[in-house]
Amino acid sequence: MMETRSAAQEGQSGTASSPAAASAPVAGAAHVGEADLARAVRMLQAGGVIGLPTETVYGLAANAADAGAVASIYRIKGRPADHPLIVHVASAEAAARWAVWSPQAQQLAGAFWPGPLTLVLPRRPEAPPFASAGQDTIALRVSSHPVFAQLMQALAPVGITGLAAPSANRFGRISPSRAAHVRSGLGEAVPLVLDGGPSAVGVESTIVDLSRGQPVLLRPGGISLQALSDCLGVPVRAADTQATAEADAPRVPGALPSHYAPSVPVRLLPASAVQALYREWAREADAQGVGAEEGSPGRSFWSEAGMQALAGEPAGFGTPPALPVSLQPGQPVALWTLQPPPERAGAFWRRQPADAATAARHLYDTLHQLDALGVQAILVEMPPDTPEWRAVRDRLTRAAA
Repeated sequence: MMETRSAAQEGQSGTASSPAAASAPVAGAAHVGEADLARAVRMLQAGGVIGLPTETVYGLAANAADAGAVASIYRIKGRPADHPLIVHVASAEAAARWAVWSPQAQQLAGAFWPGPLTLVLPRRPEAPPFASAGQDTIALRVSSHPVFAQLMQALAPVGITGLAAPSANRFGRISPSRAAHVRSGLGEAVPLVLDGGPSAVGVESTIVDLSRGQPVLLRPGGISLQALSDCLGVPVRAADTQATAEADAPRVPGALPSHYAPSVPVRLLPASAVQALYREWAREADAQGVGAEEGSPGRSFWSEAGMQALAGEPAGFGTPPALPVSLQPGQPVALWTLQPPPERAGAFWRRQPADAATAARHLYDTLHQLDALGVQAILVEMPPDTPEWRAVRDRLTRAAA
């Protein structure tokens, strides 16, 4: 029987302990019960896996020094063997026992740990290689979630100093920002999920490569490119400009063009396309339809003219698939947009937050909810192309690929 253990009622805030953590409250209480904590320790000692809350997303955690336990992560997720995992440790001091530490690593760790930052560094020869997927680098992070800190403290006496913990979902699918997402996605394969409430950041950690001299941002997240550069006093190059084309760039999680995807297609639309569609939809909506309400279905759906309006508008970012040819009039479609569809349009709709941090916090939960509605596609208004929206735009673009 799969169990879910709750740290607290959802929405309770913790105290920020670093500049990174200060950007959003920590969901969940400061601890889980001793019995649940002891069970988690026993399972990890025995080579098992557990669901673990972090401030970014929920992780599928196992002892990073146990080859069999790490293999279980790959098996449960269906993750390719050449995709490395992030090793979560208790402190910068613990990280230095896994990697060749550097002054730049110390600067970033001092500013942003614990928090949503992963550092890619040369792996020490004596450090277990099982999470590195054959590379001589290792990705390390210290989570700011209080349940993570409590667990790492409990694991220290039994000699477990690092947890390999990728997102607790099937490979390529929507990441989990709630314990319920882990339960629905992985089921009985994960017998224990520690429930720390909804993730406070909501998207995966920022990944910075420090293994090749110049720092390179390999994955955007809750810490901005500018904040990283300001901390180091040197420019941090973004992977989406050059690094992905470099043969020596280390492989990292979340870098595939298609990732974070619901089971139905995602279509990204600029604001102009959303407005054009709303205008056409309002003209052609069925007379029997009802106005779309947030989170609720209408009774009339897409018209032929509305499909043509959608097909004629470019996505404005990336290269999403030509989905309009497969959208069928009369079939429900979900929307995540700033403004609701016009009256009598009929649709499943969720309001997209205008603030980037709030949108990131709710991104995966919204996609999970819309994906469960049985719609033919999810239409998303693409956020602005500004630095604060980089992480959300990255996840949406990969979800739509």
